[in-house]
Amino acid sequence: MAPRQMIRFLLNDRAVALSDLGANDMLLDHLRLDQRLRGTKEGCAEGDCGACTVLVGRLGAEGLIYEPVNACIRPLVTVDSCHVVTIEHLRGQDGGLHPVQRAMVDHHGSQCGFCTPGIVMALYALWMERPHPTESQIERALQGNLCRCTGYAPIIRAALSMGDHGTTDPLLEEREQVAETLRGWQDGARVEVAKGTSRAILPASVDDLAVILLDHPDARIVAGATDVGLWVTKFLRDLPLAVFISHLDELRAITDTGDTLAIGALASYESARAPLLAHFPHLARYWDRIAGWQVRAMGTLGGNIANGSPIGDTPPPFIAMGARLVLRQGDTRREMPLEDFFLDYGKQDRRAGEFVETILLPKPAPDTLHAAYKLSKRRDEDISAVAAGFALTVTDGTIRAARLAFGGMAATPKRATHTEAALTGQPFTLDTLQRAAKALPQDFTPLSDMRASADYRMTAAQNLLTRFWHETQGTPATLEDAL
Repeated sequence: MAPRQMIRFLLNDRAVALSDLGANDMLLDHLRLDQRLRGTKEGCAEGDCGACTVLVGRLGAEGLIYEPVNACIRPLVTVDSCHVVTIEHLRGQDGGLHPVQRAMVDHHGSQCGFCTPGIVMALYALWMERPHPTESQIERALQGNLCRCTGYAPIIRAALSMGDHGTTDPLLEEREQVAETLRGWQDGARVEVAKGTSRAILPASVDDLAVILLDHPDARIVAGATDVGLWVTKFLRDLPLAVFISHLDELRAITDTGDTLAIGALASYESARAPLLAHFPHLARYWDRIAGWQVRAMGTLGGNIANGSPIGDTPPPFIAMGARLVLRQGDTRREMPLEDFFLDYGKQDRRAGEFVETILLPKPAPDTLHAAYKLSKRRDEDISAVAAGFALTVTDGTIRAARLAFGGMAATPKRATHTEAALTGQPFTLDTLQRAAKALPQDFTPLSDMRASADYRMTAAQNLLTRFWHETQGTPATLEDAL
């Protein structure tokens, strides 16, 4: 089948077809500049503030799923065969205000108004799932929306009451019609579009992706674009050739194989949350501090790993849990421990034309104690200064095995092998953990930067072992909410 040389999507209530676009084009620019839909705002242009939030509906295994996304870093080409919903499309059953908008008005939830459209769209996504949410669910939904007027109290009151104004709207009623339109556009073709010197490819399948990467081993693979989007918007980098893969549902599957959870590389933070926490409940607090809802909906676990950042959120706890990677090159696959994937700063063990296909997480043994920690200046939606994952196997009061992994402490996510050795074979006591913490300087020489000083990083990392002891004894650290 010949490649299709255009993308097509639903924008609110009408179809859009585009052929003159490249890898650098972002959804927000198209909405504001080409479509003149200016309710969607540009605040930060890096996916932090949420003013640009729109909903993107895509067909998945569970039907039509709507997710809040940051339009500022969402590549335009990735909305092929999707439904993009902006705030201009919101309306109630009578054509007036939507229940979410009505609640915001009644509770004076809008201050200066600049961030309000994005807040309404995030709450709209929540309302579609839970018209009567709890306060904690509201706070989680709004993690990715920054209100510069600091007026969250009336916004939360509005969200608590939005279901009282109605639990259905025209979009919910038109859902099957929208799904039918999107299904009709799924032709199984590869998409190739270009503008100027920038070219974008959407593979027809995972097998097609493998072929494309063999033909173009230097192409940039783009999954959720939560990092690559900033290359374009903040660093003004050109993407001469990018292969976008977020639509490949084959790589989204999460499979329980009995003793292992096999996670497709394109599983998002949000879609992976429930199956992960079902088997690894120690990740609950950690997982909900990764970015905001919009980034969790776009960002992928495989992308976070393949990016190789020393401050990526998933590698430290996954390394501690004994994760392994499956990489694919053409029809050939190889498997490796996750910690071996990271070679040096910005360098991973990924061969030309190879891509991360699956993450394998062994289920925890009953005698293993797990923990995951994230330290950052801001509690929500912030990059880690230090991240850590711990796994200690304790039998009859003795530490039989230890796996400790840290991010933000070196050029790559890395195990603390000297500290692990100081723990292994020792009694599981506070004194053992604190003495072992003194070996951390043999494992790491952290740097000072805008997020933390080297001294802070080392001291905090060492203190996490003390915190781990207290939490395993049922006495949680009292300062956790301030970290």
